[in-house]
Amino acid sequence: MNKKEFLPIDPSKDQMQSRLSTALLTLIGTAPASKALPSASPSLAAIAAHKAASDAASKAAMAAGAFALPPGPLGWLTILPEMAAVWHIQSQLVADIAALYGRSAQLGQAQMIYCLFRHTAAQAVRDLAVRVGQRVLIRPATTALLQRVVGAVGAKLSQRLLQKGVSRWVPVVGAAAVSAYAYYDTQQVAKAAIELFERELIIDNPA
Repeated sequence: MNKKEFLPIDPSKDQMQSRLSTALLTLIGTAPASKALPSASPSLAAIAAHKAASDAASKAAMAAGAFALPPGPLGWLTILPEMAAVWHIQSQLVADIAALYGRSAQLGQAQMIYCLFRHTAAQAVRDLAVRVGQRVLIRPATTALLQRVVGAVGAKLSQRLLQKGVSRWVPVVGAAAVSAYAYYDTQQVAKAAIELFERELIIDNPA
């Protein structure tokens, strides 16, 4: 992601929400390529997906903890880069899980943002995918829909960003908490991706 997006945090909530939304739109612009190969069966795909989730969660925890070490005002400047680093690890994880289930061709912007933020902003992403029995109905990722969803996710995340700022004033304890949350957060992303790609996806393309 372009470093010019990581400017010092403005105390304005609207400014933070706007920067988060911009970062998210950049993130989901193109799904990462995956080197993972399709598994021979759904059960093997699930095993491989859980292994990938564990590895990615550990990587995200290390990255987040390292960014959270600088104390005080300097720590504030690392919050957006920390979140972006974790998002990149998680988006790669989603791409790898899709590949393991043989669903890389079906990984679009709607599926990516759904997997990344279903657990933290469920209300915001509910317009992207709807479970119907053992199938999942995916709505077209139109520009208007994506902007609305990303804006809502950005609003939700801006609240968490302020909470992260508080942890920067207690460097060691705060870094441990940030690291633990990144691990949990990444596991939740994996859970959403596994639940999504193990089901039949139906793309809703109204005439």
